[in-house]
Amino acid sequence: MMISTCRFAVLRCQLYPTRRTNCSKIEHSCSNQRSFPKCFPFFVQIGASLTHLSSVSYQLTITRIHIHHPDLSPWVSPICCRVCSRSVSGSSHLHSTSWVVTNILSKGVKLREYTKGVENNLRQVELDSIQEYIKESDNLVSLHEQIRDCDNILSQMETLLSGFQAEIGSISADIKVLQEKSMDMGLKLKNRKVAESKLAKFVEEIIVPPRMIDIIVDGEVNDEYLRTLEILSKKLVVAEVDPMIKNSKALKDVQPELEKLRQKAVSKVYDFLVQKLHALRKPKTNIQILQQSVLLKYKYVISFLKDHSKEVYSEVRTAYIDTMNKVLSAHFRAYIQALEKLQLDIATSSDLIGVEARSSGLFLRGREPLKNRSAVFALGDRIKILKEVDEPALIPHIAEASSIKYPYEVLFRSLHKLLMDTATSEYNFCDDFFGEESMFYDIFAGPFAVIDEHFSSILPNSYDAIGLMLMILIIHQHQLIMSRRRIPCLDSYLDKVNIALWPRFKMVFDMHLSSLRNANVKTLWEDDVHPHYVMRRYAEFTASLIHLNVEYGDGQLDLNLERLRMAIDDLLIKLAKTFSKAKSQTVFLINNYDMTISVLKEAGPEGGKILVHFENLLKSNTALFVARRTLGRAF
Repeated sequence: MMISTCRFAVLRCQLYPTRRTNCSKIEHSCSNQRSFPKCFPFFVQIGASLTHLSSVSYQLTITRIHIHHPDLSPWVSPICCRVCSRSVSGSSHLHSTSWVVTNILSKGVKLREYTKGVENNLRQVELDSIQEYIKESDNLVSLHEQIRDCDNILSQMETLLSGFQAEIGSISADIKVLQEKSMDMGLKLKNRKVAESKLAKFVEEIIVPPRMIDIIVDGEVNDEYLRTLEILSKKLVVAEVDPMIKNSKALKDVQPELEKLRQKAVSKVYDFLVQKLHALRKPKTNIQILQQSVLLKYKYVISFLKDHSKEVYSEVRTAYIDTMNKVLSAHFRAYIQALEKLQLDIATSSDLIGVEARSSGLFLRGREPLKNRSAVFALGDRIKILKEVDEPALIPHIAEASSIKYPYEVLFRSLHKLLMDTATSEYNFCDDFFGEESMFYDIFAGPFAVIDEHFSSILPNSYDAIGLMLMILIIHQHQLIMSRRRIPCLDSYLDKVNIALWPRFKMVFDMHLSSLRNANVKTLWEDDVHPHYVMRRYAEFTASLIHLNVEYGDGQLDLNLERLRMAIDDLLIKLAKTFSKAKSQTVFLINNYDMTISVLKEAGPEGGKILVHFENLLKSNTALFVARRTLGRAF
């Protein structure tokens, strides 16, 4: 009851300052009560009741409490805040307080009675609050005990965590020490690994295993021998190049053994290659198969000799060049001899356009003639050889067994086809096996000499202009083939052959031209207005050359054909004049011009100026013949 008394006393003193009776005593007793803070909840209730006062009264009351009881300010402040917040948030309520006072006065209620009623209400509120507090006291005690237990538990946990923190700090220091040791050990391990790898590499490069010695000394030259030879080559190269190994004491112990192995390997490889080179000299040996399937398989031995025994390599190289030179020379010589048996002679020096037919008879020729004499000047089926330029070479014994003879251009194509294939194979082999393309020219010096010797014997005796032109075109096609193969080894040879063929063709052509210019009209004349055989020869010869020159496109040949045309024109006019009658002369010319035009058109549409020339001559002579006949009828 002391608490409640103090509360009401203080409140009453603050609310009613005119009643100061015993206020100082009450305030003194209240200030001495240590349990005064327990009155705080009731101040909250009082504060709620204060909201019914007017704002002016409220402010005065609070001010008095602060002035006269500053020790109560901490407990009154929350009430003040609460009341202030309510007054601020609801300004209309502050105005309503004045209205309440006005309403009370208007009703005639005495203010003291109203105040007494408020005090009773406050007292009742206080009692209710005390009862409620008492009712919840057990829960508050229980809550207090739980909080105290929690404080104990948290205190223990704090102690435990403090210990953990100290231990973790110690462990962190240990970990840092271990980390430094680990880094140091890792660096040492890395250095040892580097040293170990270098040492292992050094040992591997310098050591000579017993197995390697056995293979080099006693083993046969096979795939395993080649692998061992590569290992030996690496050891020899490293011993010469690597300064660390070259200056090491270990090399001084191993170097004599390496030198012995090198000498033994060189000797065995040399014997092996010499044996294989002897196999190339055996008759009926397929050289290309032996090169591709055997020698190329062991091409590393050449690299070994190049690196470790240049003298022996030079001996092997020289031996191979000498062997292949002789083998290929003999091969081409035998092939040429076999081809000569298949040759069909077509023309002699007397087989010219302007030569009398009787002077080149069978008994004067002395050679096997063609069935059709006009084939000497006509192209005919001989042009098919240009479509067979890249066909396989003739096999002489098969052709000889069938008793077939061939014009020389067929044999020429076959010989050069064999030369191209052999040269391509040998050129590629020299590049792959020896790594030296220049060896080819040393090897083929012999075969080139054999072919040149044969060609030198054939070409001066060749009077077949059509055949010579075909050979020129064949050489041109062979040059294109080698260019597509990207093999340059025959460029100079084919150019040389081409250069040799053109002068010979020009010489034979000039012989035909001279035969027309120097022809004996009396011996050539026949009392017949039908086409003359000389004119047929010219027509077939010209048509053949025009047809062949379409693809080649030689301008000089066109000029020579124009010269030949002028010569035949002169000769034909001379032959026509031998006829006594003008009609016969005109008919003779018309028949020859018509035949020439027909032959030129049969050869193809490439007659050009020559064809136009003879067409014009035919028209003019035909017109002359018609005019003379018309005049004859008129008279």
